[in-house]
Amino acid sequence: MNTPNSANRRTFLKTTTIVGATTVLAPHIARAGAANADTLKVGLIGCGGRGTGAATQALRADDNVKLWALADAFESKIKNTHQSLSAGFADKVDCPPERQFVGMDAYEKLLASGVDVVLIAGPPGFRPQHIRACVEAGKHIFAEKPVAVDIAGIKSVFESAKMAHAKNLSIQQGFCWRTSPANREGFAKVLSGEFGRITSFYGTYLGGPVRALKPNAQKPEGMSDVEWQVKEWINFEWLSGGPLIEQCIHAIDKLNWAMGDKPPIAAVANGGRAQLTGISDQYDHYSVAYEYGNGVFGHINQRWLRKCHSENLSRVVCEGGTLYGPWKCYIEDSAGKSVWKYKATKGQEQDMYQVEHNEFFAGIRSGKHVEKLEAMTKSTALGLLGREAAHTGKRLTWDAFMKMNTDKAPDNLKFGDAFPVPAPPIPGVDPAA
Repeated sequence: MNTPNSANRRTFLKTTTIVGATTVLAPHIARAGAANADTLKVGLIGCGGRGTGAATQALRADDNVKLWALADAFESKIKNTHQSLSAGFADKVDCPPERQFVGMDAYEKLLASGVDVVLIAGPPGFRPQHIRACVEAGKHIFAEKPVAVDIAGIKSVFESAKMAHAKNLSIQQGFCWRTSPANREGFAKVLSGEFGRITSFYGTYLGGPVRALKPNAQKPEGMSDVEWQVKEWINFEWLSGGPLIEQCIHAIDKLNWAMGDKPPIAAVANGGRAQLTGISDQYDHYSVAYEYGNGVFGHINQRWLRKCHSENLSRVVCEGGTLYGPWKCYIEDSAGKSVWKYKATKGQEQDMYQVEHNEFFAGIRSGKHVEKLEAMTKSTALGLLGREAAHTGKRLTWDAFMKMNTDKAPDNLKFGDAFPVPAPPIPGVDPAA
């Protein structure tokens, strides 16, 4: 959606110089043989549960880091995160009230506070804007998944990835299964061709609603549209991307992984609202078929439905066996006989969330930077292709999708602004934007 005289990601892309005389390089922290010689100051944008978790893993990942600044739209979130992290890391939290920033522009104040590393965990709708600002400021970044909620955001983040590479920045992704030792070993086996050609993929993310609004929920009196929607962000597509993007994106990322991070030819999808009612504009279920050519298809099923079968599984089907995951990784042949099962290596870190931060900070220290922004943007785009195929009812090709200009909201919304919730899309009626 665009409004007159508003700055959105499309105009932002046209007016931003990717690399030029004003390029800000990453802080010179990494020096050969000087591990932990400098204190890394960490800032957190988005103080919800995942943000607090990311900060916890960051503080555990390196001996010489400090939590330096916090930013969130809501003061209560900051206080809760600060209290939790102070209790667990008393010697690593150096974040006084003057470096606890509240509001929609809090991220800008955090970037000016002297941080070296930024953890981005606010609502996905803001991530293209937050990522671009961090890259322009020359900060190393951990970005939670997904990185965007629309194609305008995708194009912005692809450009940010180019800028980050030119500035020698480390950017780690929140697609945590990519750092799971079990999944790494299993995917390495099927991608190596050990079990023949990959013929299909089937991934599920079936569960109940996550913090869903009640059917009769209404905006509280005295609260603006934007403030309420940001507070209840997971219920609104311009902020969350919808459940296919915010939740099921892990299954979609594993599909992308299995297909060598190459885009499909097209997607055909269904979706709708089986139980979800009320003011939210989101669907509560999707079924997507991605066409890759040579008879290879990837299938994704997602739903947020109460009192139904729950399942979070991925299956990479090869000519000589099927890899099952992600929780317990094993391979069975066509007769159902187990031919491989992951065995943890003694002493190896198994917590995938911790692994991603350990590798992220090790890369910053060594100068061998982790650069995952482009990869996670591809997985987010794959999810958005499926969502838009369901919303439009079309067989949507990758090329046509990448030419779209869907922009869910202007980037300069303020807490006091009016911003009505749109009606859910109707396939075959509402055209692609």
